[in-house]
Amino acid sequence: MLMEPVTFSESGGILYLHFGSELIQGAMRIRDPDEIYLEYNQQMMAWLLFLETRPGMRVAQLGLGTGALTKFTHRYCPAVKTTVVELNPSVIVAARSMFFTPDNDRCLEILQTDAKVFIQSKKYQGYFDAVQVDLYDAICDGPSASSLDFYKGCYNLLKEPGVMTVNLFSRHKSFDINLKNICEAFDNRVLLFPESHDCNVVAIAFKGPQLEVEWKEVSRRAKLIMEKTGLPTNTWTSGLHRENANQETRLSI
Repeated sequence: MLMEPVTFSESGGILYLHFGSELIQGAMRIRDPDEIYLEYNQQMMAWLLFLETRPGMRVAQLGLGTGALTKFTHRYCPAVKTTVVELNPSVIVAARSMFFTPDNDRCLEILQTDAKVFIQSKKYQGYFDAVQVDLYDAICDGPSASSLDFYKGCYNLLKEPGVMTVNLFSRHKSFDINLKNICEAFDNRVLLFPESHDCNVVAIAFKGPQLEVEWKEVSRRAKLIMEKTGLPTNTWTSGLHRENANQETRLSI
């Protein structure tokens, strides 16, 4: 299988990852490698709003990029075991050599394999507390895995309760297709963040018991995450509250 070439650029102290074009596949602030620099990448950590980290917790990350999510979880959620799935071996090499992603250890496993194959593995059914999906190719015209079967596979990876976050490209026909398939796979239990400045929209999908919580409690949780990690979660609650219908009084999903 022909893999996209991995290329780099730098501007204003930010190192960018590309797949042979000008389109950005990831970014890192050179003076703070463990920071999640891009807004939509930050929002991919939104499962922290709904799940308490604990020893033995497992997270799957489908798509490695610059390793931004991987590094953040490795540093700030040391009790969590992260399994990263990345098909392109050059991306894995780049993440480690250029973007300071750690080697495999007791908290981190990076697998070179196809996410579409990984989600079907019997070993990983009901295995993960959270799944993060950020799968794009060089064309960047929408996620490279977007079928109903794919999202059902992501659903099956999750324990109950479990949370999936997905990076979608809002200004493309793929957005409606992906959102429809996510909603069908997760029984319409889906929230959306507002569109970020780079036209990305992160979806949050839930598996397990019905979630009923006051927005002030979500805000309190967001504040704790910001204090602990520096992740700018202070706008998350208001954004989710504003963007999602029928959630005016409390979060019920």
